Amino acid sequence: MSHSVAAGPPAVTPRRIAALALPALVVLAAEPIYVLVDTAVVGHLGRVPLAALAVGGTVLTLIAWLGTVVAYGTTGRSARRFGAGDRAAAVAEGVQASWLALGVGVLVALGMQIGGGALARTLVGGPGEVADAAAQWLRVAALGAPGLLLAAAGNGWLRGVQDMRRPLLFVLGPNLLSAVLCPVLVYPAGLGLVGSAVANVVAQSLGGALFAGALVAERVSLRPRPRLIRQQLALSRDLLIRGVAFQASFLSATAVAARFGTTAVGAHQIALQLWFFTALVLDALAIAAQSLVGAALGAGDDATARALARRIGLLGGACGVAFAVLIAAGAGVVPGWFSADPQVREQAMLAWPWFVGMLPLAGVVFALDGVLIGAGDVRYLRNLTIVAALGGFLPAIWLAYGLELGLGGIWAGLTLFVVLRLVGLLLRLRSGHWAVVGAVR
Repeated sequence: MSHSVAAGPPAVTPRRIAALALPALVVLAAEPIYVLVDTAVVGHLGRVPLAALAVGGTVLTLIAWLGTVVAYGTTGRSARRFGAGDRAAAVAEGVQASWLALGVGVLVALGMQIGGGALARTLVGGPGEVADAAAQWLRVAALGAPGLLLAAAGNGWLRGVQDMRRPLLFVLGPNLLSAVLCPVLVYPAGLGLVGSAVANVVAQSLGGALFAGALVAERVSLRPRPRLIRQQLALSRDLLIRGVAFQASFLSATAVAARFGTTAVGAHQIALQLWFFTALVLDALAIAAQSLVGAALGAGDDATARALARRIGLLGGACGVAFAVLIAAGAGVVPGWFSADPQVREQAMLAWPWFVGMLPLAGVVFALDGVLIGAGDVRYLRNLTIVAALGGFLPAIWLAYGLELGLGGIWAGLTLFVVLRLVGLLLRLRSGHWAVVGAVR
């Protein structure tokens, strides 16, 4: 049966927002949870394999981030087409995103066969056991890159047509299979570290094949369309630059924390990982915003898009408040889960008040990021992030180093980063320039 008949989006209610956000959260959490399982399995092989996995896994995380960029760019474009009642055109966005993802994935896989060894030695700091093991893991694991990126593109267009059930199945199934395969291949099969890489490839290739099969089932043209791919590349470029600004900011924060000593950087890592966890949950709401806002604007209904922006912003703030309460209540307990060192826990308390105080604001920021991505207003987001990073976050944290303000100064800089973005987002929302209606922005 063809799925290309016109179909508008369902009515938007709090239940509908939750129906989109909760499956997205499970999909977002599946990969980090699998990485934990993989790390636990490999960790029992010894220090060298574990260190090699850490190096190789960092590269794979970067590739997965590229996939996220493709997915976010595809969701908004696909959602607009879907909102305009043209499901076939919405799926066509997925077809072109999949060609783009497949091309990048093949290049990554080939590149790692040629340059995996040099990359591993660069990351490790020279030749040796860890570099050799990391290169071997990378060469095998990189074979899953085409599937990994195909799955990301598939997530993008399926979210755009507000189908969250298939991504949930297509991500969870392969990850569960890989979680079973990993210990079997590593130990009874005797493959060791390579077994971990093979399990990754199996999961990613199966996931990519399932998403590709979903495209074929839609019975739309699978022919590459260079014009559409170029448009998607422009959108992905802006999201990529925005992401680089984030990465540079957080790497700089870690570098400054390291200059305050081992205990400071350890405490910073605890707070930062908790921050990333809350960001993961809040991102699920942002994904729902991308799909719903894009569909509303595609349907020519800017009033609904504006109402959605307000509602989702308030929901984001409420989620941020809930996290703030939990993090504040766990101040005396949570740092102890990550370190038995009393000095590390003491240092963590310097960051804690800033961490708690920024969470309600961050909840709104993440939600409104999703609104503007869904609206296709990515260039504004890119520019806002760069201005907030270069004009606020980076000067603040290096000033904290110069004035010896310690970890509290670093997290004050992060709070400033969030505040600047919040102000910029609220001004953009109020201007209405983001709410451009039509199937194409």
